[in-house]
Amino acid sequence: MHTIFKEIQKRILVLDGAMGTMLQEYKFTEEDFRGDRFKDFPIALQGNNDLLSITQPEAVKEVHRKYFAAGADIVETNTFSGTTIAMADYQMEDLVYELNYTAAKLAKEAADEFTQKEPHKPRFVAGSIGPTNRTASMSPDVNDPGYRAVTFEELRVAYKQQIEALLDGGADILLVETIFDTLNAKAALFAIEEVKDARNITIPVMVSGTITDASGRTLSGQTAEAFLISISHIPLLSVGFNCALGANLLQPHLEAIAFKTPFAVSAHPNAGLPNAFGEYDETPEETATQIEEYLKKGLINIIGGCCGTTPKHIQAIAEVTKKYEPRKLETSSKSVKI
Repeated sequence: MHTIFKEIQKRILVLDGAMGTMLQEYKFTEEDFRGDRFKDFPIALQGNNDLLSITQPEAVKEVHRKYFAAGADIVETNTFSGTTIAMADYQMEDLVYELNYTAAKLAKEAADEFTQKEPHKPRFVAGSIGPTNRTASMSPDVNDPGYRAVTFEELRVAYKQQIEALLDGGADILLVETIFDTLNAKAALFAIEEVKDARNITIPVMVSGTITDASGRTLSGQTAEAFLISISHIPLLSVGFNCALGANLLQPHLEAIAFKTPFAVSAHPNAGLPNAFGEYDETPEETATQIEEYLKKGLINIIGGCCGTTPKHIQAIAEVTKKYEPRKLETSSKSVKI
């Protein structure tokens, strides 16, 4: 049986690119988001990409297939906003289990198709666990710095529901990503440990923070090294960064952690910084050239793309990745073992 632990020792693994960028190309209308099932729903649903796993499942699966065909070893489920906290914006809290289960199942079906065709290159599904739209360690109200819009316990409960559904749907990995507040991430990691204990299972866990600006800190104020230290008590498959920055701006933050952790290191940067219209202009070749600098320095075990990246970006990244060995992993570390 193939496992992610065996594969990550052999080569640099390639993660997929942006789900949202690809879904935008379909130009789905409000009616497309609703489908027959939600045609009478009381509020607007356009923009709720997670819902498309239910109302446009073939499109979601086709995006996964395109990334696998481009060379991805791992695709992320279409569940970035798949918690009751985030789904409250659409009054769809009751759908959270179904959204996550269905999204994981679609990704797993696509992964199995490609693994059967290319048994030497097994494909994996990472259950995407986003940060939610609330922060547990900062106040959203400048006039009331002690106020919190969400509690650790509320986050734990919401994440636990998402995690159980992702696992039931067939996710091979859990990816806590785009972390801007480490306290939110700790709630997710706590929930993962609870589910692991309750089910008596081991599941690989990836953690990916986001550096929000040139200061080199997360939104909640941590440096890359501080972020690493504060989540390293959990046995992880990998730690790294995604989103917010392009590949070249992300490199110093990867260097800050790559030589200080026994875990694998991951990165999935944006296709550069957005232009004045919020669009990403960086070509696949430009992205791959910048990422090659990571590979030359031996910083990376898992590499992919975030906002603005497409299958063409992932194909270019996968091609350049073939030329390099993965960052060496310490076999005596407390990272997850086979």
